Amino acid sequence: MSQEDEDDILIVKDSNGTVLADGDTVTVIKDLKVKGTSVTLKRGTVCRNIRLTDDEDLIECNVDKVKGLVLRTEFVKKA
Repeated sequence: MSQEDEDDILIVKDSNGTVLADGDTVTVIKDLKVKGTSVTLKRGTVCRNIRLTDDEDLIECNVDKVKGLVLRTEFVKKA
């Protein structure tokens, strides 16, 4: 691999430093209010089948109450 290829690889880590990949299951570590709704995600809520975004600090997931949710990786840990 050239130096340019290595720079393009996006490494996404959870709050504990564990590497995340597409399709992983994560758990919310803090109660979070969801903007635009009256929903609050409680600590321990499980988000299945996550999708990585172009930003290493954000992941997309679906929760029972909210679809298409974007979460910061600092608030989740790998389940």
